[in-house]
Amino acid sequence: SHRNLFRILFLKLTKDVYKYLQKCVESNSEFNVQMAVKGSVITNGLKYSLATGNWGDQKKAASAKAGVSQVLNRYTYASTLSHLRRTNTPVGRDGKLAKPRQLHNTHWGLVCPAETPEGQACGLVKNLSLMCYVSVGSESTPITDFMSQRNMELLEEYDPVVNPTATKVFVNGVWVGVHSQPSQLVSVVQELRRNGTLSYEM
Repeated sequence: SHRNLFRILFLKLTKDVYKYLQKCVESNSEFNVQMAVKGSVITNGLKYSLATGNWGDQKKAASAKAGVSQVLNRYTYASTLSHLRRTNTPVGRDGKLAKPRQLHNTHWGLVCPAETPEGQACGLVKNLSLMCYVSVGSESTPITDFMSQRNMELLEEYDPVVNPTATKVFVNGVWVGVHSQPSQLVSVVQELRRNGTLSYEM
């Protein structure tokens, strides 16, 4: 797999050490660690993959995944920005399938409906929309604690018979509790997010 580039190179390194050790045993010579472990194996392997974009073993270029790393487009400033926000759908380009090329309803606000190349890659290569931001994820415990301090009833303590009209509160798709005054809670969280107290990814 193209993900295990380091693993492939490290296995190659261990094989080389094993071969060298075998030679030393056969010729009854002293084992030299500097001679056995060649750091250039991993370095050159990574350099080759980043330079050519062929992710995998240099000798098995046919099985390697092509185009993983690309040279950044510097034709114009706009083309550079476009290249940095490009997404690729790993579907064969030769098929005339319409479904993977179409925008899905869930792409609303995330994928640009206009920017896509012409020809075979049309719709398979998309671009993130102007205001789309990829979050890196943050700890969810602080926001849960913060909301429970502001009258959020935790799910474990919630009795639906006593309070049937309460609004559910979800954090990252997980139901954490209920709140009786949802609009007030939303405005408090928004205010704190806008003044930088809470992470802007919330």
